[in-house]
Amino acid sequence: MDNIYLSVIIPAYNEEIHISKTLLDINRYLSKKRYSYEILVINDGSKDRTVEVIENLKNKIKNLKLIDNIDNNENHGKGYVVKKGMLEAKGNYRLFMDADNSTNIDYLESFFTYFQEGFDIVIGSIGVKGSQIIKKSELHRRILGNLSKYLIRIVTIWEIHDTQRGFKCFTSKAAKELFVRQTINRYGFDIEILVIAKRLGFKIKELPVIWNNLSGSKVSLISYVQTLVELIKIKYNLIRKRY
Repeated sequence: MDNIYLSVIIPAYNEEIHISKTLLDINRYLSKKRYSYEILVINDGSKDRTVEVIENLKNKIKNLKLIDNIDNNENHGKGYVVKKGMLEAKGNYRLFMDADNSTNIDYLESFFTYFQEGFDIVIGSIGVKGSQIIKKSELHRRILGNLSKYLIRIVTIWEIHDTQRGFKCFTSKAAKELFVRQTINRYGFDIEILVIAKRLGFKIKELPVIWNNLSGSKVSLISYVQTLVELIKIKYNLIRKRY
């Protein structure tokens, strides 16, 4: 398919419970649009029925594509598969969103206004006025989350209040120039991509979204430690001007 307007990229790891509902909701939204689109699901070594569920939906959902068997079906991390999806996508605009549909694709409608105003990247956020969280996480996770947000802002980009939501859209130019430079494969990749974007002069817009915090989060306590290590690596790369 040539001259695709929108690519939707979904990283998936053991998402058999959520992926069907998410894909059907995306199909509901996109099937009403007049522009061309593709839906790319990148399987990151799932051990459950994620692949089977996606294959069974191909006859129901237009332009659904599964990218599977990455390096012997090993799990590499969200950043790794988002990068792969972004660089394989063909859309003029490239959105990645979470497989659990924590932020609904309907928010994409408002994003295009800012692309028309000259922004290169538009990101969903729960750190700006107008955002909302449905079903807040446990107290210790909220404390860690808030502390990490401020630490990320202090160390990297102060003006962005929330770097970690899984709902970000890029122009094709921005996606091609940013993701080829990405080195972080796990949760810290969002931070790195936005840091590189700022360094290269891309314009970023942060918009409020409703975030539905579903149960079964894969972000463990150890993930916060890993992200901290990645944050230090990003800062080091910034100081060394490796971006």
